[in-house]
Amino acid sequence: MTADPTKDIADFSALVIRDADGKPRAGFERLTLADLPDNDVLVEVSHSSLNYKDGLAVSGKGRIARRLPMVAGIDLAGRVVRSKVPEWQPGDAVIVNGWGLSETEWGGYSRYQSVKAGHLTRLPEGFSPAEAMAIGTAGYTAALCVLALEDWGTIAPGQGEVLVTGAAGGVGSVAVALLAARGYRVVASTGRESQHDFLRGLGASDFVARSALSEPGKMLQAERWAGAVDTVGSHTLANVLAQTVYGGAVAACGLAGGADLPASVMPHILRSVALIGIDSVMAPAAKRDRAWAFLNAHLDRAQLAALTTVSPMADLPALAASIVKGETRGRHVIEIA
Repeated sequence: MTADPTKDIADFSALVIRDADGKPRAGFERLTLADLPDNDVLVEVSHSSLNYKDGLAVSGKGRIARRLPMVAGIDLAGRVVRSKVPEWQPGDAVIVNGWGLSETEWGGYSRYQSVKAGHLTRLPEGFSPAEAMAIGTAGYTAALCVLALEDWGTIAPGQGEVLVTGAAGGVGSVAVALLAARGYRVVASTGRESQHDFLRGLGASDFVARSALSEPGKMLQAERWAGAVDTVGSHTLANVLAQTVYGGAVAACGLAGGADLPASVMPHILRSVALIGIDSVMAPAAKRDRAWAFLNAHLDRAQLAALTTVSPMADLPALAASIVKGETRGRHVIEIA
């Protein structure tokens, strides 16, 4: 008879969001396996990450969780402990990115998590669990953005400039590194001049102040960008579209500056500019596998280490407040163990 691998697990720490007088409030709690959802696969989580969405959820600045209580954390990496399905076996190294974690499914800020089998991805080739979480949803989203621009076919190495907004953030920093590695001339937009050396080290060749894009602008402006990765939204995205060259494309994946789009159809119908929406939460397996293969091939591991900070789970409340204020840079790995 096979021994139960979970029999010695008493309780463990998790960061749980609960309702407090009508508002979401996050706090550390001790859970048991019986508290977890009844899903197919039990994972012992070793690492997670901190993304802007995590910052909103943990700080209470945004209603990310659609039902409460909710364990926060939109990423996780670990090993299978117990499985009800044959495709996953104890010891398998796995990750989860998105799939509603921290929104409708309990997330990665927990020593153990019960996960739906269809949400698991095998630990991508070439990455340790910590490196996979250094990439996390933000880096995997950046890869989807770069692939979308290349598929569109209007950016070419050495021909024209590719803009990245919110460049010092998680998505932006990985996008800068990937685009530079592919040979593109990358222009980084950030509101923090102190981050120029950091971004230059990732491959940025020029800079645009955040304030130059964040104010209302004309419907059509001087053409500059062959393509762009936008993580900001609102007036910034409207201005980027208005400055994109004929036939160019903008991959939009974020709303750090707002969910509105105070723009015009003029760039689209007079310059044939494309706005490509990028979703990483519900992306099908084939897109995920392609993005991770792209990251494995083109993301320099030394650069990944340079843009990564590792912190214990206890630091999450303070880190969440910082990322919402725009005070962090690069990627943050959270050690769950």
